[in-house]
Amino acid sequence: MKILVPVKRVIDYNVKPRVKADGSGVDLANVKMSMNPFDEIAVEEAIRIKEAGKAEEIVAVSVGPAKAQETLRTALAMGADRAILVETDDEVEPLAVAKILKAIAEEETPGIVMLGKQAIDDDSNQTGQMLAALMGRPQGTFANTVEVDGDSVTVKREVDGGLETVKLTLPAIVTTDLRLNEPRYASLPNIMKAKKKPLDTKSPSDYGVDTAPRLKTTNVSEPPVRQAGEKVEDVDALVAKIKALGIA
Repeated sequence: MKILVPVKRVIDYNVKPRVKADGSGVDLANVKMSMNPFDEIAVEEAIRIKEAGKAEEIVAVSVGPAKAQETLRTALAMGADRAILVETDDEVEPLAVAKILKAIAEEETPGIVMLGKQAIDDDSNQTGQMLAALMGRPQGTFANTVEVDGDSVTVKREVDGGLETVKLTLPAIVTTDLRLNEPRYASLPNIMKAKKKPLDTKSPSDYGVDTAPRLKTTNVSEPPVRQAGEKVEDVDALVAKIKALGIA
């Protein structure tokens, strides 16, 4: 079985994003970038499935600028076998990404497409679901546990009420949640080996996908500063304040 793992280059989760002075977007100049944490979990899970002898090849894919090669090299250093970069400087929306992944999946015929449940830059949580709909494949989202057994995969998924278990017939789409695993660090020898692993560069036009945006960002602003609290003398004063605010 082959596993396809889409990964995205985003601002490192330890960095506080800065809004551009004109409010047109987030400032990416001289900012540390890294692999989306949920995608890192997906790469790790794919590697564990391969190590268990239930997969033969892991293909990492990214849609983004030329610098996304660094993100793919990280996936290769972790244990992916080869990578595909669909290079574009456009801001690609989830639907366009899903269409590109559909075209790649039709070429690669993976048993599982495993991707993070969302990217931490836009928090869309749409690509996996859109890909499943476009391909007509079963999906297991927000995976907490993934177990491959023959021609099926069992996914315990995180829902509001706890955990829900679904059994999917392969091929299937799986999106990973935070508690699925703890991603490994790439060792120095593996980082060196990753430089020699194959990385193909394509463009959206190679897959017949139009990446023109359907949404327009009108303004980006930082959240308001939290106001200081106010101390009250006793419970009666607290109740009076709450009533005055119309909360109760």
